[in-house]
Amino acid sequence: MTGMGGEAGVQSARSRALAVLHIRSRALAVALLPAALAVVLLAGASTGHLVGAGWHATRWVVTPLAVLVLLAAGGIALVVVRSRPAVSPTVPIGEESAPDLYRMVRDLADRLDVPAPSAIALTPDCDSWLEDRTHLSHGPPPPQDGDEIAGLGRHAHRRTATAPVLVIGSPFLWWMRVGELRAVLAPVVAGTGPSAHPDIAAARRFVRGLDAAVAVTSAPHRGPVARTVLAGVGWVARVLLRSCRGHAAEMERGVAAAAAERAQAVDYGLRIVAQEQVGLAYAGWDRLLTRVALPAWRMGRWPARLDAGVVAALTELSRRDRLAEGFASRLGERPACDLLEEPGAVDEAASLLAARLFHGGPAEPGPDWSPVDWQEYPEEVVDRKWRTDAARLHRVLDALGVRRSPGHTTPEAHGPTLARVLDHLSATPTTDTDAGRGPDTDASRSPAPDIGPDTDADTAADNERTSALAAGLTAELAREEAATPADRKASSAAGQGPDTALWDDGTLPLFPLQPPRTARELLADHVTAMVCCAAMDTAGATPGLDWLDGPSLIVNGDRAADLTPRVLSLIEDGDPAPLRAWLVESGIRPEKPVRLV
Repeated sequence: MTGMGGEAGVQSARSRALAVLHIRSRALAVALLPAALAVVLLAGASTGHLVGAGWHATRWVVTPLAVLVLLAAGGIALVVVRSRPAVSPTVPIGEESAPDLYRMVRDLADRLDVPAPSAIALTPDCDSWLEDRTHLSHGPPPPQDGDEIAGLGRHAHRRTATAPVLVIGSPFLWWMRVGELRAVLAPVVAGTGPSAHPDIAAARRFVRGLDAAVAVTSAPHRGPVARTVLAGVGWVARVLLRSCRGHAAEMERGVAAAAAERAQAVDYGLRIVAQEQVGLAYAGWDRLLTRVALPAWRMGRWPARLDAGVVAALTELSRRDRLAEGFASRLGERPACDLLEEPGAVDEAASLLAARLFHGGPAEPGPDWSPVDWQEYPEEVVDRKWRTDAARLHRVLDALGVRRSPGHTTPEAHGPTLARVLDHLSATPTTDTDAGRGPDTDASRSPAPDIGPDTDADTAADNERTSALAAGLTAELAREEAATPADRKASSAAGQGPDTALWDDGTLPLFPLQPPRTARELLADHVTAMVCCAAMDTAGATPGLDWLDGPSLIVNGDRAADLTPRVLSLIEDGDPAPLRAWLVESGIRPEKPVRLV
C-alpha cells in the first residue's frame, strides 16, 4: 500500500514536470518560428516557387526579424542557464567532521532504497530540506584561512555534487536524540528518490534558472543600456515563471507526498514522538533568539553556543510548563550532536551564521563583534546593556534641558539618578522625602485626580513629556546605528565564505526577528534599564540570564518579574506610585547616582 502511494506521488510529480518542460518547449518553438518561416521563404526563392516583388519584400522583413529573435532567444537562454540559483546560507559539514552523521544518513538512505545525499550542511533554524547545488556556479573556490564557517566544509566542496545536499536545522542536533533525528530526517532523505528522476530534475533546473534570471535582471547599479536589455530578459523570464508556477508547486507536492509515503516504513512510531520535539524545539529556539540572543547582538556581541543554549531553554521550559513534563528525562539519552567530531566548533559557526541571518552582523569576529560565553553573558551583555541604555537616557534628558528637581538637595543628586527620571515622567514630581517613604505613606499613593480642566492639562503635559523623551531616544538610537553600517559592511565583504558568497549582503538581515521597536517600547526599555542600574548600585542586585525571558534582575536572590507593569504605569499614566513602592520594598535608593558607561 505504501509503495503504491509513493509511486502515485512520483507519477503525479512527473506529469507536472512534463507540463513544465512542455512550457519550455513551447517557448523554444515560438523563438524558432520566425527562423523556420525565413528558411521556407529562402528555400522558395532558391527553387523559383516564391518569386516576385511581394515575396522579395517579405524575405527582407522576415529574415532580419528571425535573426534578431534568435539572438534574443539565445541571450535569454544564456542568462537563464548561467544565472546562479539562490542557495540557502548554511554551515557545510565535511564527512571527516561528522563521520557518524554521514554513516547514519547513508544507512537511512539504504533502508529507504534511495540515493544518499551528496553532502550535509547545517542551518541555524528549525527546519530540514534537500537543496540542489549541481549548478556550475556552486563550485566555490577554496576557503580563506581562518574562515571558520568555510573551514568546516572544506573537503565537502572538493567534489561535484550529483545528489541534493541535506540541510539539517542545527537546533535539532542538540535537542533531539539520535533516534529522533533519524525519524525526522527519514521523509527528507526519501526525497532524493524523486529528485533523481530525469524529468523532475530537468523541470527543477528550468524553474530555478528562471528564478535566478529574474533576480539577475532585477539587480541595481547597472548602466542604462544593460538595464534596457535586462528588462526585456526579465520580462520574458517572469512570463515563463508565471506559466510554470502552478505546475511546479504541484510537482513539489507530489515529490513530498511520495517521500512521505516511502518514509512511513522507517521509524514510524518514533517519528510521531519526534514531531512533538520539532514543535518544542521551534518554540525554544524562537524564544532564545528574540529574548536572549537579540540583546547581545544589539550590543555587538554574539553568543557562541546558541545550540547549547536552546537545550538549556527547553529544559527550563519543561520545568515551568507541566505540559512538557517528561521531556527532561530524554536528556539521559545520546544527543544527536554526539554524531559530530567537534560539536563546539560547529555550534560556534552556526551561532555566527544565525547572527548574520537574523541580525545582519559581520561574517567574522572583530573588535566590535566578539563572541560571548553563557557564563559571561550577565556581566558582558546584561550589565553593559543596562548601563548603556541608562547613559543614553540621561543624554537625551540633557538635550531636552531637564534638570534635577528643586526638591532634591543632596550633592549626589547632581549625578545620573533614577529620581531625575521619575520626576520628569511623573505627573506629580517627587522629593527626597517622598522617595524615602514607604508604600503606606500619602506620597506613595497615586495623586488624587482633580475634577475639571486642570486634570486634562496635567495629562496633556505628562503625555507631551513622555512623547518628547521617547522621540529623543528614537533619534539618538538612530544616530548611533547609522554610524556602524559602513564598518560592518566592510567586515562582511571581507569575511565571506563559500556559502555566504552566494547571497547578497545588501539584503541582510534575511529574516529579521522583530519589527523595529516603537518609541514607547524604547522608552520603557530605557527606564527599566535605569531602574536596574539603580538596583545594582544601591541595593546589591545583580544581572542575570533567564533562558526564556532574557536579561533579568536578581534582587535578594529572586528574579524581579513584576518590574515591567510598574514601569509602564509610570510611562503611560504618569503614576510613579507602584514603581516607588517597589523601590522602597527592595531597598533601592533612587536619589543615589549610578555608574554609567
